[in-house]
Amino acid sequence: MRRLLFVCYIMFFTSTVYAENQTIIVAGGCFWCVESDYEKYPGVLSAESGYINGSTKNPTYRQVASKKTGHYEVVKITYNPDIVSAKKLVDYFWLTIDPTDDKGQFCDKGSPYKTALFYQNSGQEKIFRQSLADIEKNKPFDEAIVTKILPAETFYTAEDYHQDYYKKSSLRYKYYRASCGRDARIKKLWGEVASKKI
Repeated sequence: MRRLLFVCYIMFFTSTVYAENQTIIVAGGCFWCVESDYEKYPGVLSAESGYINGSTKNPTYRQVASKKTGHYEVVKITYNPDIVSAKKLVDYFWLTIDPTDDKGQFCDKGSPYKTALFYQNSGQEKIFRQSLADIEKNKPFDEAIVTKILPAETFYTAEDYHQDYYKKSSLRYKYYRASCGRDARIKKLWGEVASKKI
């Protein structure tokens, strides 16, 4: 009897299918802030700062900040699709940015700080475009959304000191975020919706 129960136990757990972890790549201005916003979201396993879609291979922060490489500051978000869907994570993305600013985000201006979603396959592109359509239909403001949806090219991981900066240098990060006016602008733009992001 014990042997039979053991065999049934093994069969059950080996036949259970668990989805593999997946990733989405988003540009929402300063990658410190995007990391901070996403790492608290249920189902998100990690958020990694980096650069994407520029002309320079293995770029440094200084090169990207020069605004001559074409790279965006981005965050690669790894999540468990058994807990949260890509659609929910993208719907959340809109509420953490100012999608009406075509010059950058908050106090950071220039090409590295523009907003975008980078799809890694056709399925993601469909999800991103559906989320954008939903937001355009229900947004509580009149300004046009300028955030781009682009194919993802090579992702380069940012330097170690940028990873989890909001944890490593929490006081500096909080001062930067407040002085940059990120949360104030989001609240003004999204109103009560912004307070119910998760």
